[in-house]
Amino acid sequence: MSNQHIKSNPAVRKSAVWMMIVGIIFIASNLRAPLTSVGPLVGLIRDDIHISNTMAGMITTLPLLAFALFSPIVPKLGRKFGVEVVILISIIFLTLGIILRSLSGVATLYIGTTVLGLAISVSNVLLPSLIKREFPKRIGLMTGVYSISMNLLGAIASGISVPIAVGLGFGWQGALGIWGILCFVSILFWLPQTKRRNRETTAVHSQTTDSKVNLWRSALAWQVTLFMGLQSMVFYVLIAWLPEILKQQGISSDQSGWLLSIMQLALLPFTFIVPVIAGRMSSQRSLVTITAILLLTGTLGLVYGSSNLIVLWIIILGIGGGFAFGLSMMFFGLRTENAGQAAELSGMAQSVGYLLAAIGPTLFGYLHDATNSWTIPLLILVGASILLFIFGLGAARDRYIGSAK
Repeated sequence: MSNQHIKSNPAVRKSAVWMMIVGIIFIASNLRAPLTSVGPLVGLIRDDIHISNTMAGMITTLPLLAFALFSPIVPKLGRKFGVEVVILISIIFLTLGIILRSLSGVATLYIGTTVLGLAISVSNVLLPSLIKREFPKRIGLMTGVYSISMNLLGAIASGISVPIAVGLGFGWQGALGIWGILCFVSILFWLPQTKRRNRETTAVHSQTTDSKVNLWRSALAWQVTLFMGLQSMVFYVLIAWLPEILKQQGISSDQSGWLLSIMQLALLPFTFIVPVIAGRMSSQRSLVTITAILLLTGTLGLVYGSSNLIVLWIIILGIGGGFAFGLSMMFFGLRTENAGQAAELSGMAQSVGYLLAAIGPTLFGYLHDATNSWTIPLLILVGASILLFIFGLGAARDRYIGSAK
């Protein structure tokens, strides 16, 4: 069907837009679940294939390192082959990675994990720029839809991994492999998008080459990048260590697992609401301030607050995480002038961001071993929240990368 026909026929145009929205929801739903499904199963995997705790930790760290290394290359692939086509290929590889990881063997576990990490990094980088290109007047709303799809499935995956593995008797292989079905369905929903390589895309591409900006020399790009990195580090540190922190405060394993789920559920509505609000504001500094206050309150509550209020501190941390994530996704679109720049900034921010995210949990664990306490590690999170506030104030100013300061 020609581009002209789509433009001249409102009904066809509307159905094309809805197909794109459904496609984005399906792609986004694959970006967290293959990662968050691992944490609850690490003990089962470790005991079944006889690996050390350090090697078991690598199952979570490998995808984050893959994100960090591959993210800067992704925008170039998008420009060369087309964003829709590259996303389709990445989802095919994600399906293969999930299948590989689910086979019983140490080598296939790590190879599959690496493949799915590389595949997820593609959509992580390209979806924000695709949203900017396709929905320039609805960036906030569509970023909210993308964020909540991603985080909702991530939270569900954490919760159902053990019941699928143990309750249904599928084992850890089945509990990790089941996400391949969602990937396969997503391929079917995304296929129509690869036929929509229309003139608008070409126009965007020619526009991006004219406005080439060296992001690595841009103060604003670094502020967005460090905001993204710090919020990512805080999130992955809490995902990795919150149950252990709570256990040391006398909370049982079962309860601490549920509290981790509560944190992720508290985060959910705000990953949708915050981008919508941020998209309607010229400067997002007030939202950055609220984010920092929430993260500081939650973390200091864990360190010094009453253990009777532990659920409150966890919910506050979750809401703060939702604010931080929603804002970091929005900055890619709000601080750039076109989809090409958004992809480049997304690539840079996610590269540095996931490197910090990969280092965070390891550093946190090391500090705990060195001090035999969670106080110093949690005070590091307090410092990260203060830095998040400082860089966030810069990232939230109403200006574009490459424009005069």
